[in-house]
Amino acid sequence: MDNSLAFAPITELATLIRRRELSPVELTDLYLERIEQYDSALNAYIAPTTERARAQARAAEAQIASGTYLGPLHGIPLAFKDLVDVAGLPTTGGSILLGDQPATTDATVARRLFAAGAVLLGKTHMVEFAFGGTGVNHHFGTPVNPWDPDTHRLPGGSSSGSGVAVAAGLAPAALGSDTGGSVRIPSSFCGLVGLKPTFGLLPNTGILPLDPTLDSIGPLCRTAEDCALLYQAMVGPDPAAPETYGQVCHSIMDEFEGEVAGIRLCFPREYFWVDVDTEVEAAVRASAQVFAGLNVHVDEISLEVLDDLVAWRGGANTTAVEAYRYHRENLENRLDRFDPIVSERMLDGRDTLATDFLQQIDSRTALRRKALTALENVDFLITPTTPFAAPVLAEIDRDGVYFPVNALCLRNTIAVNALDLCAVSLPCGFTHDGLPIGLQLIGHPHDEARLLRLARAFEQATDFHRQTPDLEAFI
Repeated sequence: MDNSLAFAPITELATLIRRRELSPVELTDLYLERIEQYDSALNAYIAPTTERARAQARAAEAQIASGTYLGPLHGIPLAFKDLVDVAGLPTTGGSILLGDQPATTDATVARRLFAAGAVLLGKTHMVEFAFGGTGVNHHFGTPVNPWDPDTHRLPGGSSSGSGVAVAAGLAPAALGSDTGGSVRIPSSFCGLVGLKPTFGLLPNTGILPLDPTLDSIGPLCRTAEDCALLYQAMVGPDPAAPETYGQVCHSIMDEFEGEVAGIRLCFPREYFWVDVDTEVEAAVRASAQVFAGLNVHVDEISLEVLDDLVAWRGGANTTAVEAYRYHRENLENRLDRFDPIVSERMLDGRDTLATDFLQQIDSRTALRRKALTALENVDFLITPTTPFAAPVLAEIDRDGVYFPVNALCLRNTIAVNALDLCAVSLPCGFTHDGLPIGLQLIGHPHDEARLLRLARAFEQATDFHRQTPDLEAFI
């Protein structure tokens, strides 16, 4: 089979499968063979599910042969971050604390993807309990960013293995989670398209939590349209997921098509440009010419609410409080079993007063209202996803360096979660070392369709998303 299919978008693979020009079994075998060939060096997967994948692929092929075609995910292999429950498989959360007890049910998003005909290739590595933006994991090893064959560079986190798997052609798409940037950061470092949807649109039932007030499942893909396909398959209320109550869900595919001319896209002057590398800033700002060529109105804007966001972030760390609350028993009794770069951050939430926590939540709600008012005349913001391309692991994984770098990785993405917006990261260039650069498009809540439409328009005018890493050195 043509190995280039390993880097094809889902939309192309789905067309071939629907026409019966591509077998789901052969496609699944292609990815499984690549996992066997490359993953011992890349460390994307914690557990490939080889036999399950082949069984699901055979079932999909039989259904399609009988005339039952479920849609564009039918027979498509996917990878899941290892905080998504799949019945019969353990969910480690990137930790040695949870053991190997298998889950008894599928997470809602997993169940919906399986109902759409998707095939599970396996579970991917992650930062322990999803609490970190670099991708570092001292238990299972840090996945290797495939864009540098000579140096172990960060994959981005916390959905590190998902980013590496898709970038290296070990899966056409993968699920991640995003509490402060954990889909978008690995997408930026690995040259992918990663969607952080509006909180509550995708149910978190069966997802190991970090911060239940911010956690969002999101896809890491090759294209914006692939993100739309996965989002559409997973979206919708779930009686077991309170965060989905009252959410208005509609078909994103119905609104995905359309023009981008006349959209107002603004570079915020504040907040997002702190410590940004010159190559990253140049690439992101150069994208303005691409958007202008699409008749998008590109401008700059000052947003006072971003100064308020800086002040808010100086208060109680609500995510640390939520993480400490959930993991309290293990933190108090099995602290030595944690990755220290994770436990140290969780322990920040131990001594926060309840009144301070509740005040911080109230302040966040006020910030969100102010942000919506400030963005009334703006359709989308454009920023760097991360201030720099993927750093070298050995240079940051040491005392006095790791935590400041981790904070910078998260700085531009966490603003979106705090303000309850939606966002997508997509590649917009490469450094002189050949490392991907990501730009972030930020939209209003529930505006995922137009957000991805704008991202796709950029893709169609450029070829950054079509570039792939050279993996020969990883054999």
